[in-house]
Amino acid sequence: MILYPAIDLKDGQAVRLYKGDMDKATVFNDSPAAQAKAFQEAGCEWLHLVDLNGAFAGTPVNGAAVEAILAETSVPAQLGGGIRDMATIEMWLTKGIARVILGTVAVEDPDLVRAAAKAFPGKVAVGLDARNGRVATRGWAEETELMVTDLARSFEDAGVAAIIYTDIDRDGAMQGPNVDATAALARATSIPVIASGGVSSLEDLRALKATGAPLDGAISGRALYDGAIDLAEALAVLKA
Repeated sequence: MILYPAIDLKDGQAVRLYKGDMDKATVFNDSPAAQAKAFQEAGCEWLHLVDLNGAFAGTPVNGAAVEAILAETSVPAQLGGGIRDMATIEMWLTKGIARVILGTVAVEDPDLVRAAAKAFPGKVAVGLDARNGRVATRGWAEETELMVTDLARSFEDAGVAAIIYTDIDRDGAMQGPNVDATAALARATSIPVIASGGVSSLEDLRALKATGAPLDGAISGRALYDGAIDLAEALAVLKA
C-alpha cells in the first residue's frame, strides 16, 4: 500500500479542515511547497493535493501553490478540487500533475469522467466523498441519494486509475477511518481504492491492511502534521 500525505490548500496555505468545514481550518504550513518537499525527503512516493477553495468555487483557486509544489518536488502528485471540465484536466496534466481527481463531476457529468479517462489513460481518478454511504458533492456541501458503491461500479469499464474514498464524518476528526466501508468498497469494484478520511494512527493503517481488501493505499493529513503518525513508521507498515 502507498501512503499519500495530504496537502490541503486554502488561501495559499497548507491546512486541515475538521469534517470538511471551511470555517474550521487549522494552518499547518504557510509554505505548501516546503511541506511537499519535506514529505518527499522523508520517503513519500506520492503526494495528495486538494484545492479546497477550488472545490467550493468550481474552478482552480490555489494554482500558484500547486505549481510551487510541482517545482519543488519530483514525486508524482494527484490533485483534486475544482476540476470540472476537460480544459482544466488537460491544463493540470500539462503542468505536471500525475493524476487529476474528479469528484463533483463524477456525479453531475459522468460522461466527462469517461472521456477524460479515455483521453488520459492512468491519469484520472474519481473522488467519492460520502456521508452515511451516500455521495456528497461541491466541497461536501451538497448530499445526493447516490450510494458510493453504485457510483463506483458505474465506472468499472471507464479506465479510471483509482477511487479515493473519503468518509466525511471521519475527515480531520482523528477518529479513525471507516475501515469496514472502505474494505467493502474495495471488494465491490475492480478499480483500485485509496482510503481517506480519519487515518490518524499506525493502528488505523494496520487495520486497513488487515482487512485483506485490495486497497491501493491510504491518505493521511492531520495526523502527520500533529505527529500522531510517525511518517517513517507509517511507510514501513504499509510496505510490510
